[in-house]
Order: sequence, then C-alpha cells, then structure tokens
Amino acid sequence: MADSVPSGQRIDRPALERIIQRAAELQAREREIGEGLTEAELLQLGEEVGIPSVYLQQALFEEQTRAVAAAERGMLTWLAGPRMLAAERTITGTAQDVKAALHLWMTDGELLTVKRRYPDRTGWEARGGTFATLKRSLGAGGRSYRLARAREIVTQVVGAEGSRCHVRLLADLGNTRRHHLGGAAGLAVTGTGLTAVAFTLGVMVPIAVIPIPLGLAIGFGLARARRAELDRVQVALEQVLDKLEHGEIEVRPENEAPRQHPLSRIADEIRRRLGD
Repeated sequence: MADSVPSGQRIDRPALERIIQRAAELQAREREIGEGLTEAELLQLGEEVGIPSVYLQQALFEEQTRAVAAAERGMLTWLAGPRMLAAERTITGTAQDVKAALHLWMTDGELLTVKRRYPDRTGWEARGGTFATLKRSLGAGGRSYRLARAREIVTQVVGAEGSRCHVRLLADLGNTRRHHLGGAAGLAVTGTGLTAVAFTLGVMVPIAVIPIPLGLAIGFGLARARRAELDRVQVALEQVLDKLEHGEIEVRPENEAPRQHPLSRIADEIRRRLGD
C-alpha cells in the first residue's frame, strides 16, 4: 500500500507568523479605531478577535519597552545616554504576591516611597528624611540604592497565564541627564569665557585659545561618564527582577510583629560599622 501523501504543503514558522499577523490585521480593520485605542479598548478588541488577554498584555509590555528605546535618539542621547531605562520579565507567582514582594523591596530594599498610584502601575521616588539619607550615605546593608537616584521608578505587574505575571520596571533618569549635560555646557562656556578674557588681556593666541578645547574635552568626558552610571542602574533594575524571580524577597505576614523603629536600626548600623 502506498504511503499517504500530505494533503497540503507544510507552512514554515516565519510564514505562519506572517499569516496570523495579517489575518489579525484584517479582522481588526472591521472595527473603527480612529486615531488609536486605550489599553482597555485594546483588550476588548483582542477578546473580539479571539486573542487571549494574557498574550496581548505581554505584547503590550514589549511594545512599550521598544517604544522607550526607539523614542530616544539624537545627539543628546548619543552623548549622555537615554533618559529612560526599562527592564521586564515574566515571573512565576500570582500578581498579588509579586506586587506585595515588589512593594516591600522598593520601600525597604531601595528606600523609595510611593509618588503616585495609577490603575495599572505605581510611581516611586526617593524617600526623604534624615534616616533614609543617612542609610543611603552609609550604604547600609552593603546596598548601593542606585534606584533612589532616579527622578521616578515606575513598576507594573500584570497577571499572565497560569500562576505567572509580567513585571515591568521603568526608570526616569532625566534628572541625571540634565545634571551631566548642564555641567558639560557650563565647562564649555567657561572655557570660551576664559579665552575671551585672555584675548582682552593681550595673551598670545596659541595660549589664549587653550581653554576652549580644554573645556570642551572635560565637558565631553563629564557627559559621557553618565553612561557608566546608566549601566549600573540597569543592573540594579535587573537585580530586582532576579530577586522576584528566585523568591528572594520574603513578605512578612500581616499579623507579624512590627519591624524595628528606624532610629534603632540606624543606631545598630552605625555601631556595627564602627565595630568593623
């Protein structure tokens, strides 16, 4: 008996992805979307065309991260690096448990405080006060507290399929970029001003023009030095996700005794360091 022959040609993976994407586009066109959709409308549209919300959420996360990277181009980004940094990962655990662990780490592990609460995300900023400032200065617990240097840290946790969830961290470092670029510009202006003064005083031209390239060179180095700082912050973001992924953040039960007063903890830290 002859072997059976497949009734149709097998479709390879790249072609399959293009076909599915095109079919989704054609089906989505049947609905009027105007200039765009909100996230809620996108999820509703996905439900109508048969795309599970968990996959849409993951695709939305990836698109938001891609948009952050794509939006920051140009001379200033090349010189001092981007304003925003992002990190994301799919973590095993319910969204409620991961949110609780993330909240604990941001408050205790990074010394941040809630800046704003949105329906789907939370904005954090560096905690003020003498105790928090002292702990960051001492590097209490061997931590660097690099996330506290950002203007804002945004955290987002969305449930995925099964007992998994998507976690996204976004760091707004526009404050450090302004600082580095402002310092670089100040050095360039200072160099130009010194050259102008030298010309006024009748200094020889070869000597009078030295401050200009010197100021530009030092300013350039200052601006570029921010890239090393960005690398450290990016690592800090990934380390938070590492801790969530490996369950290294222990969330205390609600009925557990309250933690030690901050003053006592600071005093213990100072005594420990003096005793080393």
